[in-house]
Amino acid sequence: MLGNLSGWHFVIILFIILLLFGAPKLPALAKSLGQSARILRKEVSNDADKPAEGADVDPAVKSEAAKADPAKTDPEKP
Repeated sequence: MLGNLSGWHFVIILFIILLLFGAPKLPALAKSLGQSARILRKEVSNDADKPAEGADVDPAVKSEAAKADPAKTDPEKP
């Protein structure tokens, strides 16, 4: 889909963005976008450093715990 776009298409898109947001707002927009990307990168690296919750639990124990007791979950029928 993006393979059909040429350099002129990007120039036109940039011009439309400039018209919509205005020249004074573009630096603030770029700054907030950069801050958002920095926060996202920081959070992703923090998640990669932490082990997953329940990683030390045996999968068989997890599956047994996930199964509910049917006597406790089924409502009483009158």
